[in-house]
Amino acid sequence: MVFWDRHGALLVNFIPQGTTINSCACCATLQKLRRAFQNKRGGMLSKGVLLLHDNARPRTTRELIESLGWEVLDHAPYSPDLAQSDFHLFRYLKYSLGGKRFNDNDEVKAVVNSWLSDQAADFFEESF
Repeated sequence: MVFWDRHGALLVNFIPQGTTINSCACCATLQKLRRAFQNKRGGMLSKGVLLLHDNARPRTTRELIESLGWEVLDHAPYSPDLAQSDFHLFRYLKYSLGGKRFNDNDEVKAVVNSWLSDQAADFFEESF
């Protein structure tokens, strides 16, 4: 999972292979996102967070988001369509990774993290 704002990537959370994405996993990721906001964009939490999130989230996830005081910008439930911001990010990431071979998952993670950190803030701003 990748979370970003107009300034850059906030959190890249690679889910271990075979892990089921359930409410516990989602809530743990949202707590990591909150810590990432505090560490990288401390003053922004007080201004409010608008989270683009699908409607298929479990009730416990909705409750956590509400308790954090974040506003949710809904995306159609179970939609096969990417949000415009996802399309922007993943289209260019796909081009960057295209045709390359990797020896293991750790190599892929390192390349993805490097690519995200190399993107200028205006790249992320364009996604919105």
